[in-house]
Amino acid sequence: SIPVPVIAAINGSAIGAGMCLATACDLRVMDEEAKVGYTFVNLGLHPGMAATHFLPKVAGQQHATRLLLTGEMMDAQTALRYGVVGEIAPKGQSVEVAKGIAKKMANASPVAVRATLRSLRIQQDEGLEAALRREADAQSQGYARSDFPEGLAATKERRKPDFGPYSRL
Repeated sequence: SIPVPVIAAINGSAIGAGMCLATACDLRVMDEEAKVGYTFVNLGLHPGMAATHFLPKVAGQQHATRLLLTGEMMDAQTALRYGVVGEIAPKGQSVEVAKGIAKKMANASPVAVRATLRSLRIQQDEGLEAALRREADAQSQGYARSDFPEGLAATKERRKPDFGPYSRL
């Protein structure tokens, strides 16, 4: 419901919820040295914050499926190749690059920009509420399972999680 374009400037690690927030933005600019990922499954959780809704729209079904089911981290080049970000900025310049894009938008007709943004978001918002309900339900189930504490412990201890016999396939 924000009536103006929202641009994410990713200038460091954006992992899990942080990357979901960036994915919900209209555009994403990423620092050439930043790392990003949707690592929920490595914590034993279903992705949240509309990741299953926005990522397929941003990156396509194939890339979204791979990223959400593996929890792989991406460097800037991979994120650009997958369509997760639209532009790579030189080190330390992602905010300036995002501001430059914003200035170009601000110089365009405000009526046309807002009308175009509303049109783009109609498709983007279709099914969003259902996705958020599904993710919340699946995450609440994940919190109640043994995979979640194991995923947290493994992350803290910087080791691969052991989710049981099926994780060894």
